[in-house]
Amino acid sequence: MPAVMAPVLNLVAYVLAGLGGGLLALRTGIPAAALAGALLGAGLVSMSGRLEPAQWPGGTRTLLEIAIGTVIGTSLTAAALSDLRQLWRPAVVITVSLVLTGLVVGLGCSRLLGVDPVVALLGAAPGGISGMSLVGTEFGVGAAVASLHAVRLITVLLVLPIIVRLVLGQQAAPPG
Repeated sequence: MPAVMAPVLNLVAYVLAGLGGGLLALRTGIPAAALAGALLGAGLVSMSGRLEPAQWPGGTRTLLEIAIGTVIGTSLTAAALSDLRQLWRPAVVITVSLVLTGLVVGLGCSRLLGVDPVVALLGAAPGGISGMSLVGTEFGVGAAVASLHAVRLITVLLVLPIIVRLVLGQQAAPPG
């Protein structure tokens, strides 16, 4: 049975769980560690059922979306634009391929595994965990979408570097 406490204390408990998870994950050195760790920390507290669901003050989600958009936007530099002049063809091919693959995999998971189609489609969509979780939240399935993307992200971060080294050998060695 969830503990009943003032909504603000409840929210503080979730924020502390997310902060603790994020700080612990930073020690791993994996990309997006803080995000994945915060998600895991707050998610574990939420899934434990010991606290009522967090009640965020009005406008909080909008402010967080603006903050995430700003962080992502600041990575779009003049150098990135210059790179895109050379990489626009592969960018189009990769984007179209990933979107189509996501649609096929999402619909397949929905039909074959009985997963909610919105969860399956957004969970299989190419995109980052934060962005896709926010889109999922708009459809009322943010936590499920975040879970699918967290599993994908952690798996890719752990497995892909090994595969790249096995496939490319010395070509994959960092410069220096």
